[in-house]
Amino acid sequence: MLSNLWIIPALPLIGFLTIGTLGLWKLYRKGERLGRPIVYWVCCGVIGLAFLLSISCFVELTTMPPGDRVFETDLLTWIPGNNIRTTGGELAQFNISWGLQFDPLSAIFLLFVTGIGFLIHVYSIGYMWEEEGFWRFFAYLNLFMFMMLVLILSNNYMGLFVGWEGVGLCSYLLIGYYTRKRSAGDAAKKAFVVNRIGDFGFVLGMFLIFSTLGTLDFTEGFSEVARLSPGPEVGWGVLSWIALLLFIGACAKSAQIPLYVWLPDAMEGPTPVSALIHAATMVTAGVYMVARSTAIYSRTPEVLAIVAGIGILTAVVAASIGLFQRDIKKVLAYSTVSQLGYMFTALGVGAVVAAIFHVFTHAFFKALLFLGSGSVIRGMHHEQDMLKMGGLRKYMPVTYRTMLVGTLAIAGIPPLAGFFSKDEILWKVFDHGSYFIWVIGAIVAGMTSFYMFRLIFLTFFGEERFEDASHVHESPRTMTIPLLVLALGSVMVGFLGMPVWSGLPNVFGDFLEPAFKHTFLGEQGAHHAPIALEIGLAVLSVVIAVVGFLLARYFFLQRQATFEVAGVLKSLYRWVYSKYYVDEIYDAVAVHPIKGLGNFLSRFDTNVVDGIVNGTATLTRVAAWISGMFDREVVDRMVNMVAEVVNSFSLVFRKLQTGLMQRYALFFVFGVVALLTFYLVGV
Repeated sequence: MLSNLWIIPALPLIGFLTIGTLGLWKLYRKGERLGRPIVYWVCCGVIGLAFLLSISCFVELTTMPPGDRVFETDLLTWIPGNNIRTTGGELAQFNISWGLQFDPLSAIFLLFVTGIGFLIHVYSIGYMWEEEGFWRFFAYLNLFMFMMLVLILSNNYMGLFVGWEGVGLCSYLLIGYYTRKRSAGDAAKKAFVVNRIGDFGFVLGMFLIFSTLGTLDFTEGFSEVARLSPGPEVGWGVLSWIALLLFIGACAKSAQIPLYVWLPDAMEGPTPVSALIHAATMVTAGVYMVARSTAIYSRTPEVLAIVAGIGILTAVVAASIGLFQRDIKKVLAYSTVSQLGYMFTALGVGAVVAAIFHVFTHAFFKALLFLGSGSVIRGMHHEQDMLKMGGLRKYMPVTYRTMLVGTLAIAGIPPLAGFFSKDEILWKVFDHGSYFIWVIGAIVAGMTSFYMFRLIFLTFFGEERFEDASHVHESPRTMTIPLLVLALGSVMVGFLGMPVWSGLPNVFGDFLEPAFKHTFLGEQGAHHAPIALEIGLAVLSVVIAVVGFLLARYFFLQRQATFEVAGVLKSLYRWVYSKYYVDEIYDAVAVHPIKGLGNFLSRFDTNVVDGIVNGTATLTRVAAWISGMFDREVVDRMVNMVAEVVNSFSLVFRKLQTGLMQRYALFFVFGVVALLTFYLVGV
């Protein structure tokens, strides 16, 4: 099956093209709507088949010797080779191919992206059934899946970047799916713009990689890194700049400080989008890219310290904001940002396997929590304010029980999945000697437990804070069955990464570790503390989580409180509830000045440029009339003729600059298709 690996990303592309073409044909030719059954059978079917093929590839990979579990193939040449001189003075062939690489790292991502992606597709059938543009939503989901698979299966940075940009485009389209909702459009534009900042750093990093290593291919490039830098850099060198620039891209895509502000607003999109893109897959792309680039990061200790610092700072800031949010999806959004901070903290201390293990477990329980929140929102007729809920467990028993499982998992309660992955990260941080980061991480674990159980108590317990209970109902099976499957995964997948003190094999770590060749991870900074200490810290982390649960239970179950806790430190509460006014600061420092400059240029164009043109036409009329060469009527006809010619050209060219982001995104898709066609035809 590995020889036909290309079929896996091709399947969602086929689904997108099929449903997109049929939907447009129905819409613009006959004015009809594409039947919902054909939409979900095609779009869900291609993802389900991709998941089955992924399992087949995974099984085939496991039959290989552990040190040789890498399959790589070049499908075709994208950019033919040209000689370019590198910074070392050597000539290198700038030859970019469309190639695929399947190793333990990409295999793990492929399994949960297609598996959880399939469950979310099935869930979307029930959630989006009554929405307009049913076919458009599923077409976007399939396009996203294609781009995400390109990202994780590419064997070079250029292919990864195509998928990277593609998931950004799909994120924009899906966040802004509700086209008549202004807040959704604003959130989509915000996500698009913030990610472009990170992408600029990513592009510069790629330029520097090629100019230094002479290739963008992973295998060749990392071998060259090992040759040029047999040991970690002392001080700040070119590899440090490469690592930092790539990390800027990761900060935007994976919502780290200071580029995290887009993700909470992205909750304006449909809930399945939040589960698929902003919890389980796309936001982990930055973690994947840094893990894939471990050969570079393991040689840049200064950048690793920055990664760990940004990660733990993001974790604690996002967790603190999540403490007092009222919107059920906003709580989960800041929880996602916080958990991503955990992952980057692990990467920063060299615990790559622990970081990827948390990516894996987080995909299950966070997708479960988001889909559960969608079930609540649908049952409450699109109400998202937890203060207007309460007592829902008797109306929505399946949703309640599955969300409780997800909450126990993310809180780190054993033996659920979150306990094993989060405990592994905290232990690696402590073993690395980063004791201050460990303390902050442990505090964040307690905060996570507190705000997640607060969500459970405000939503499902206490008095009913809604008017008409007759309309509250459990979701259909297309939504509850994925919840049950994800709940089962949230319980079981943690046992794949058993800690050393358990005496049981760490199947996940044993499978993943051989993927990180040419690195120094594990050779620097590890103290290898005794097993008893590791057990003690694990017990302490559970105690902290239980304390968070008990505090939430006291305030929001026993006292039936909502936000009375804020009365003690009202000003601090207001500051945290307002998200530290970060958005307001960004608006004042960047957004409003740029808008002001745009308004100035617009007025300059209208008053000065147009004024000069209009004034010149008037002067031409007057001069010609005074000189007596032409009469006034002839001059007016000549001027009007020139104006009509210019206006005719502008009717064509001004269509390219409409200010509509949707049209720019469409041009982007057409451009990609044109380039692919150009090279596939064989020019």
